[in-house]
Amino acid sequence: MTRVVVVGDALIDELRDDSGVREFVGGAALNVAVGVRRLGVPVTLIAMVGDDEAGDHIRSFLRDFDVELLATPSPHGSSRAVSTRNAGGEPVYVFNDAAKARRIRFGEAERAAIANAPLVAVSGFPFDDVAQTLEFTEAVRAAGVRVAIDPNPRSGMLSDRAEFVRGFEGLAAGASLVKVGEDDAQLLYGDELDALRARLVDLGVAAVLATQGAAGATIEAGPDVVTRPISALPGRIVDTMGAGDAAFAAAVAGLVEEVPEDADAWGALLETAMDVAAATCRFEGALLRLPTAVGDIDLDRIGT
Repeated sequence: MTRVVVVGDALIDELRDDSGVREFVGGAALNVAVGVRRLGVPVTLIAMVGDDEAGDHIRSFLRDFDVELLATPSPHGSSRAVSTRNAGGEPVYVFNDAAKARRIRFGEAERAAIANAPLVAVSGFPFDDVAQTLEFTEAVRAAGVRVAIDPNPRSGMLSDRAEFVRGFEGLAAGASLVKVGEDDAQLLYGDELDALRARLVDLGVAAVLATQGAAGATIEAGPDVVTRPISALPGRIVDTMGAGDAAFAAAVAGLVEEVPEDADAWGALLETAMDVAAATCRFEGALLRLPTAVGDIDLDRIGT
């Protein structure tokens, strides 16, 4: 099977709470790449990684999960996100200088990987970096490859909101899939999720995956609109950090070989994405988990 290409961020997630400090290899794009691979699809990740101890951990982690890495060297070391939990349990992030200044090189190897991919997925990309966005968009357009996008903006890394929207929409026009959530709609547009969904449809996005928190998620693909609730799995929710990345990874994996042709097929894809997201939330960290992972363990002992 030809490799899917995932483009975006790779970093160290440093989690701080009353239990102490833990570190995980993460980043939205890395989480998606590993998730797609865990769902059985070969993957190449294109990301910036530092030549330091953190970068060694990132490289080792990707090797463990059989994800090929095309790494851009980082002059500032590896990216790091320090997260604490707000009153609602959602993570609040602070990023280091490397994460804020992330820059991906699109050289011969990267362009060849993109050109040979059945699908290119993008998450955690700095769309407000004009030169970098134009370079990436040109590489994708030249390859004529299908694209799936999760804009995944973070306020701590967003330097120019208007430019981010312009770069994101430039790549999203005509995309095969775009995933957005309520936080994305508010941060980027100051508007409701339904309005953003309609805007993306007008841009020519073939399928919009709108995640709606406690209300579940909806996919709108042409005339087909399907909604699924949060999947009910055994055990308590431990960590929601990787839910969105897991759902996006499942949607990407489901689009590799064929595009769903009707509402039933889109509904099946969305249900799988919700199942995977729910399983991932039963564990700490953002590593994608399959629903079978919650079947034969003591769920009350999962966590810190």
